[in-house]
Amino acid sequence: MIHDNISRREFLKRSIYAGTALSAALSPQAMGEQIPRPTGKPNIVFVLTDQWRAQATGYAGDPNVKTPNLDALASRSINFENAVSVCPVCTPYRASLMTGRYPLSTGMFMNDLYLPGDELCLGEIFKEAGYETAYIGKWHLDGHGRDVFIPKNRRQGFDYWKVLECTHEYNKSYYYAGDDPAKLKWKGYDAYPQTQDAQKYIREHAKGDKPFLLVMAYGGPHFPHRYAPKELKDLYPVDSIKLRPNVPEEMKSRARKEAQGYYAHCTALDRCVGDLQETLQETGTAEDTIFVFTSDHGEMLGSQGQPPKRKQRPWDESIRVPFLLRYPEVSGHKGHSVKAPINTPDILPTLLSLAGIKVPETLEGEDLSRFVLDRKTQEDRAALFMNVSPFDSPDRKAFRGIRTSRYTYVCNPDGPWLLYDNRVDPYQMNNLVGVAKHAGLQKKLEDKLQSKLRQTGDKFHPKQHYLEEWGYKVNRNGAIPYFFQGKKPDHFKVQSPMNKPKKF
Repeated sequence: MIHDNISRREFLKRSIYAGTALSAALSPQAMGEQIPRPTGKPNIVFVLTDQWRAQATGYAGDPNVKTPNLDALASRSINFENAVSVCPVCTPYRASLMTGRYPLSTGMFMNDLYLPGDELCLGEIFKEAGYETAYIGKWHLDGHGRDVFIPKNRRQGFDYWKVLECTHEYNKSYYYAGDDPAKLKWKGYDAYPQTQDAQKYIREHAKGDKPFLLVMAYGGPHFPHRYAPKELKDLYPVDSIKLRPNVPEEMKSRARKEAQGYYAHCTALDRCVGDLQETLQETGTAEDTIFVFTSDHGEMLGSQGQPPKRKQRPWDESIRVPFLLRYPEVSGHKGHSVKAPINTPDILPTLLSLAGIKVPETLEGEDLSRFVLDRKTQEDRAALFMNVSPFDSPDRKAFRGIRTSRYTYVCNPDGPWLLYDNRVDPYQMNNLVGVAKHAGLQKKLEDKLQSKLRQTGDKFHPKQHYLEEWGYKVNRNGAIPYFFQGKKPDHFKVQSPMNKPKKF
């Protein structure tokens, strides 16, 4: 808790440079391990995509998608095979990424909410530690409408700024640059000029006196899939697309049609990742740059009978995302895989630790840098995921679940719902809830889930409880409005008495 007479900036300095007992206790050194740590401050290039499920890469075994650059990157990276989206939809994930906190701690559990400046965020922490900070692409954390100008005081510590709150009109994509309120337009398919801008930023900052943090946030492969480049869609004839076995017959035609554009978006972004990698090599910064490739959530594409374009679901196609982390200075040029899940709140403390920055006390995720620094670290853990207030289908129920390296266990308000042994049932087609011979396993996972809920202060109330607690007003579909036509949004957060954010 920050005392009233301590400014937030002073708190930042104390947190970053003094650290906390928790972060020290979780460090490899405190656990008696002698893991070599890097010297100096690495650059960070964080590539965030939207709705890219973990299964949809060549290195993950998808028989359709062409991702040669990501496949090559995976061979040189730490591959967190079971990366989990804490709340599989855009805004909640992004808020958790920025703050290292869980959705119910920040109140950011639905799309199109406003993340207040009082929250301590990734850009601010790295900036205070001496970094140049840059953000390009989709933001989706401002809550004032999807096409409005975002002033500097709402940018959470990012200085270089070419951003729009949210758009998926990939061939008619607008943005705002810096402090100019004039709306600009990316030329052509937006991921390509966005990448060129990121390359220019890297070249200009490669020889600078300060390290840089660059977040490149693409809008794809999120639908509309018809907006993918035609020449890339032609690589995926609809009739040749192989669907996952858990897509029922009645969903296959629609799923294949959507998958064509989905995979085309993936291939386009794969090219962008290759271009960024080339620029890091050409500028001589690749060796001392942490490069992350991931996504905010997945895409069902017909699996489990769920229509294409769906997320907010507890199955692997929705909750699991790709997560590659390359840092040659500590991991060399040979990659390795990590089975233990990494969760969204864990990303920020892990990056801070790898950059030699102490983890502030506001963060709730765990520093998992030990998995990066030592390939022998193979313990398992459980990642908590949730849907607090479903809004794409208001009749759907909320859920809480955990994902370990092997098992998925999910409860809804009626009790235990799903249990899968993902090792023997990778497509999650055999629900083990209530099966007598698995009662012991179910009890063990139930205990783990309840432990996680206690740890995060989550009492799993009905969704209406949280809407009222945070003062959110939703439309008849259960969603926050996207646009306000110049009017002030009426859903700004009413602060929870139990989870007040940190103040300036």
